Amino acid sequence: MWQILRQIVRTGIVTEPPPSTAGEAAAVQRIHQALLDILGRALTIRQVDAGSCNGCELEIHALGNPYYNIEGLGIKFVASPRHADMLLVTGPVSRHMEEALRRTYAATPEPKLVVAVGDCGCTGGIFGESYASCGRVANVIPVDVAVPGCPPPPTDILRGILDAVQGRQPNPARP
Repeated sequence: MWQILRQIVRTGIVTEPPPSTAGEAAAVQRIHQALLDILGRALTIRQVDAGSCNGCELEIHALGNPYYNIEGLGIKFVASPRHADMLLVTGPVSRHMEEALRRTYAATPEPKLVVAVGDCGCTGGIFGESYASCGRVANVIPVDVAVPGCPPPPTDILRGILDAVQGRQPNPARP
């Protein structure tokens, strides 16, 4: 026991210093302010997992932690698409989720926004189109903004939400 304690004292701290987040914190703050300026009210989001590996969901859940604090901005996740302004869809759309995603889209009141999150949602990812997968979200419902990455960091997801609210990156296939 004493040998281990002596070794700990001699060795000291061997972990690396934490990464600098000053630039990311400033970016998050700018996105927060832009969302508040545009919305002026709450934005409600219905998140739909259409067949993902849950990597994107982990990053979406990180948006609720104190660092990103989207609840403080008035952005809330809701359980019903009938209360949602935006659909945040992850994963390649599996054949079993195709009809459910269409119904969720139909149940969302106008004007509605759709954000595809992750490489799988944007392009079909490594799964593509097959007997079990419809591929990207845009193959099933119209998409306003695509947020690539596997998984995309929370800052990019926030930026995608902001782009959708601002009406940037219009999709020509959107009616």
